[in-house]
Parts: sequence; structure tokens; C-alpha cells
Amino acid sequence: MSDSLPDGITGDDLADSLRAIDRGSPLVQHLTNEVTMNDVANLTLHWDALPVMADSPGDAGEMAAGAAAILLNTGQVPEGKVEAMHDAGATAAERDIPVVLDPVGVGATPTREAVAEALLEDLDFSIIKGNYGEISALAGVEAEVKGVESVGEYDEIEDAARSLADSTGATVVASGVEDVVATDDGAVRLAAGHERLSEVVGTGCMLGATLAAFRGAVDDAPTAAVHGALAFGIAGERAAEMPHDGPASFRTNFHDAVAGFDPDTAAELDLAGRLERVD
Repeated sequence: MSDSLPDGITGDDLADSLRAIDRGSPLVQHLTNEVTMNDVANLTLHWDALPVMADSPGDAGEMAAGAAAILLNTGQVPEGKVEAMHDAGATAAERDIPVVLDPVGVGATPTREAVAEALLEDLDFSIIKGNYGEISALAGVEAEVKGVESVGEYDEIEDAARSLADSTGATVVASGVEDVVATDDGAVRLAAGHERLSEVVGTGCMLGATLAAFRGAVDDAPTAAVHGALAFGIAGERAAEMPHDGPASFRTNFHDAVAGFDPDTAAELDLAGRLERVD
């Protein structure tokens, strides 16, 4: 059974999580896709965590021994990288290191479904993060995924997320217009983010990296998931408020917004209405 979701959140709560990252400088190992690897590494660093991209068989398992958290992103699934994911996951299990799964594109092809199913069968995950379509596909609910994008309507996404949390024991984050965070005993909706985030390739991967950075420093998985997702969304809002001409300059703003999102900034936030229980 997973831990319970927080009933509410204040700026001071979020600041405490950011201070934990700053104090611990958690090493986050990423086995991710080459398309977004640079953004993922930089964003991890901007959250004051330490990124390492060890993703080959042998090295992945060895590097995992020193990690505070591990992110497995299935954006690309060559055989060697999948083997390395299992190696890193096995080391994590031996050392009680939390693992975050980002099942990119699951539901789009049988190969990706097989990779995700094997990972879920062999490894335990602390947090599973995906868009509405990916989470629905993993939960066995009808979903439409084109490439790595979720399309269609998902009126019962909370039920799908809770079902997946119940079957895996993980905290589940379903990202969309509003993010849903679920455990086996409840779900919350988070009101944070900006439409510009959907115009930049890789923001989903960066959300996965954010959750891993928070989980590497915060002991409680649901708290790490809620605080990480909320901080990510608010950083997107702050980036949109900065001068920019389009998606490319917004992307730069977003990295700057994360880098400037320190505990003092978080403590001043009024987060009333940002979190809604939906169970």
C-alpha cells in the first residue's frame, strides 16, 4: 500500500521540499531518450539535484548503487537500453532506491507495451508518471496514443490512475490540462501549468525528471509527486509571464523559472485552491 496523499499544501510545505533537495543534492540517474536528454539533465540541475545519464548495460546497474532516485523513460527502447533499465532497477531493489517510471508512448505500439509490461512485472516503482493516454493504457482502459501524444477524452482519468496505483503500489501522476495524482486510496487534481508547456517537445520528460528529483530528497512518495508536479506547473506559469516571442524563448524562460524557484519564492506562494480531492 502506498502512503497517503496530502490533504492540502502551503507555500511553506513546498519550500520544505525544495530545501530538502538543496540540502541533499540527490543524484538522479536517468535512463531516458536522446531527444530530450539535454533538457532533462539541465532541469534536474536547476532543481538543485545532480543528473547522471548512465544508460548502458553494466554501467547502469553500477551507477544506480550511488543514486538517490532513478528515472526510467521509455521514449526510445533499443534492446541495450531496456536491458540497462532492468539492471538499474535490480540494483535499486537491492538498495531500496526509489524508481520513477515514465512509460512514454505506451499504447502506441505493441513493442512499447511489451517493454512497459516487463518493467512493471520485474520492478517496483515508487512513482509512475504519464499523460492521460499512457496512464489509461497501463491501467487497461481504452486509450488513444499517437506517437507519444495522448489524444481523445478521458473523463474517468482519476479512476484509471487509482486503478493503476492499486495494482502497482505506486503513486501515479497523470499529466494533462490538470494533473491527477493518485494512490490506492484516493486522488487529487492539481491546478497549475500553462498551455505553452504543450508547445515544447520534452516537457513531459522534464516533468518525469522533476518527480525523480523531488523523490530523491523527499521520503514520502505522494508528497514528492504532488509537490513536484505543482512546482513544475507553477514554473510554467512563471515562465509564461516573462517576455517571450514563442515556444523557443518560452523553453528558455522555463529553465530560468525553475532555476529561480527557490524555497523563499515558494514560501511566499498562496496555494489555496491549487489542490482538490476528487475521491
